[in-house]
Amino acid sequence: MTTDDRAEVGDSETPGRDHRTDLGPLQQQLGYEFDDLQLLERALIHRSYRTEHASIERDNQRMEFLGDAVLGHAVADALFRRDREVDEGVLSKRQSQLVRKSALARIARTLELGDYLRLGKGEAMTGGRERASLLADAYEAVLAAIYLDDDFEAARRVVHDLHETDFEESTDTLRPSDFKSRLQEWTQEYLELQPTYTIVDETGPPHDRTFTARVALDDRERGRGRGPTKQQAEQRAAAEALEQLQQRDLETES
Repeated sequence: MTTDDRAEVGDSETPGRDHRTDLGPLQQQLGYEFDDLQLLERALIHRSYRTEHASIERDNQRMEFLGDAVLGHAVADALFRRDREVDEGVLSKRQSQLVRKSALARIARTLELGDYLRLGKGEAMTGGRERASLLADAYEAVLAAIYLDDDFEAARRVVHDLHETDFEESTDTLRPSDFKSRLQEWTQEYLELQPTYTIVDETGPPHDRTFTARVALDDRERGRGRGPTKQQAEQRAAAEALEQLQQRDLETES
């Protein structure tokens, strides 16, 4: 690490912390051991903590910026090598799904990253350790720390290991029968709500019926779909709801 990099770490010895200070378990979960542990420490400093501690010179925002680029490169590399038949549009869509804040927050939670974060008192009291955007930013900062401590290849290996399941799922073609289960999984994880389906219309002769389904969350309509069977109509309603919810989440994160 250069002198400038080291200067940005600031004072790592701060008493009275309410976060986990033993970084050994975190390094084990990452599958990477740091030569310069100060880099990892800095990646876990939120701006709210720096504001409350005059001795801290830098937080993890600059590292988040770098980590975002490292992650994007690593994910693009993995997707490109795993499926050589799909076009740029499909690869871009898969990448955007893998690097969105909610996906990164899920990885951060598996690492128990929130327990290690240095947060200001107000941020900690309002649930900052579980906030998706904050966890995702910290995860990106940790990847930057690995990159600075070693090189891109080291960071790439960590990304590939931690995202292995996500990479496998992203290369599967999303079948219509998957939409209802995907919507249920997404809403339970991020909204703690259960989708409900209602057939709101039926048209056509008995041998050629068209059904219209409505899916709602907490009595609020989230999508509609039409199909020759009730099941297909519900699947298409779920697909519309899932697309809209994920797009809204992406816009909120940006």
